[in-house]
Amino acid sequence: MAGRIPDKFIDELLARVDIVDVVGQRVALKKAGRDWSARCPFHDERSPSFTVSPAKQFYHCFGCGKHGSAIKFLMEYDRLEFVDAVEELAGQAGLKVPYDGGARRAPQEDSTDLYALLDSTAKYYQRQLGQSDKARAYFEARGLDALTIERFGLGYAPDQWDALKNALGTTPQRIGLLEKAGMLTSGDSGKKYDRFRDRVMFPIQDRRGRVIAFGGRILAAAKAKSSGTDADDAVDAVDHALLEKSGERPPVLDPRAQAPGPKYLNSPETPLFHKGRELFALWQVRQAHSKIPRLIVVEGYMDVIALFQHGITQAVATLGTATTRDHAELLFRNCADVYFCFDGDRAGRQAAWRAAESVLPRMRDGRQAFFLFLPDGEDPDSLVRAEGHGGFEQRLKDATPLSAFFFAEIGKDSNLASLDGKARLAERARPLLTQIPDGAFRDLMLGELDRLANVRLRIEAPPQSAAKKPPRPQERTLLRTAVALLVQNPGFARAIEPPHLFSTLRQPGITLLVELIALCLERPEISTAGMLEHFGEREELRSLQKLAVMEVPVEEDAARTEFLGALAQLDRQTQQQRLDDLRAAMNAGEVLNDAQKDELRALLRLTATSPAPDPH
Repeated sequence: MAGRIPDKFIDELLARVDIVDVVGQRVALKKAGRDWSARCPFHDERSPSFTVSPAKQFYHCFGCGKHGSAIKFLMEYDRLEFVDAVEELAGQAGLKVPYDGGARRAPQEDSTDLYALLDSTAKYYQRQLGQSDKARAYFEARGLDALTIERFGLGYAPDQWDALKNALGTTPQRIGLLEKAGMLTSGDSGKKYDRFRDRVMFPIQDRRGRVIAFGGRILAAAKAKSSGTDADDAVDAVDHALLEKSGERPPVLDPRAQAPGPKYLNSPETPLFHKGRELFALWQVRQAHSKIPRLIVVEGYMDVIALFQHGITQAVATLGTATTRDHAELLFRNCADVYFCFDGDRAGRQAAWRAAESVLPRMRDGRQAFFLFLPDGEDPDSLVRAEGHGGFEQRLKDATPLSAFFFAEIGKDSNLASLDGKARLAERARPLLTQIPDGAFRDLMLGELDRLANVRLRIEAPPQSAAKKPPRPQERTLLRTAVALLVQNPGFARAIEPPHLFSTLRQPGITLLVELIALCLERPEISTAGMLEHFGEREELRSLQKLAVMEVPVEEDAARTEFLGALAQLDRQTQQQRLDDLRAAMNAGEVLNDAQKDELRALLRLTATSPAPDPH
């Protein structure tokens, strides 16, 4: 049976973690009275309708309705599973997540075992690096020091068909997991062998630092014959020289084997790894910065690593694929300024345009994208080694803003001196500009198109980005007010003593109020956010979410007075209900016993001296 995270730990975690810090690391918040506000990160809007309450440890958007605790925010914003969000917050708070029964959780597609196996794989490759002169010589020639090699967990896959399989595939189950993790592949005969052979290895980590895949750069000199390009020939000549320097002979491949394969090879798609959603070295960037000032997207592992070694610790790389919309969302969720660094040739320009198409739908106000194109024959690795930190920083300062790159590319073969050319520009721009979220950047892009093409486009916001209308305020009934005050101030439950007379009141919502009081007394550390987490899978959640943001007295003393007054009113309603029941029994011809008669007389005295109960 899988372990479950105890409720009391969730309460303690939410009490220890400040939701303002959690949200503020990802969204630009501004102080708004007792709370904080921002434009909602979950839908496009001009005016801030997203609020974060430090008192309630709760966020809520009055536009789209998104809401919840710090845990829910990480689940929504970082796309984490519940347990992963809890573990990430616990790590920030210095807490260890306990699991009832000791187990972590039920295996989900063997994910726990896959993570452990890939971690063991990374350590195996690191040990092999220490035993390979040619692999160490390669990194030495690329200028990497020991600290950088350790920081990125670099390693080496031996030039053998079954080295990893023999080292870690000790049981049929583990061989199956290695194959599922993408570390083994099969030949025509069905025999399994290592996917990565004679390659320097780059572990790919997720946002929690867990190894989920690998990239490998081939060392075999024979590779050059399979590519046929001058650039590859030159690189592999260097590789061959490195082999001779290390004292090793180039490997002799099994004549039955296929060619060594592409220069760079990534893990295939697996249950843990989806290359269109991951960025190499994002984990290292997040470790280096509590608040990431910018992200620089480059094409290769060694480009990232070289920049890091020269003090530019904000570089990430896509994993052998063009920039996707998932990449763009992930980039902007980590910082507001993103620089795309590409070769200046035609292929680089095409890659930059695909990146621009991916980021345009994510360009909410406050975000910026820039494009840096490199001289022919250069990459970030060679440039930063030649020009140093300062030289590369200057190139970043001179990078082209997205707006300039967009209009330069989309209008490069349009004659803007002619009506036809202007029409072509406008027609090409239209479907792309419609994707930009409503806001100042969208308005400025439309204005620039108007200036260039002398045509004013009237573009409605795409339907999927339109915010929902704020819900109408809920009616302030007595019971709804009592529940709202308790949800927003769980500590009020300690001011009342059971048994609760109103618990027998026949009114929708009373059972929920009694349950909430019991919950608050049982878990004294619970917050508004924790209460909503407790009801996360129940139908009452929707109503509680609305009550959590209902306007109530701000001052705690006034709110407590109103809460206790509401309970007193509910008690009086309960007394009136009992009086009506006894009278109805008498009218129906029932004979009351002595206890019921005494109760009737007492209720008549109470109702005669008490104000009439609020019927609501």
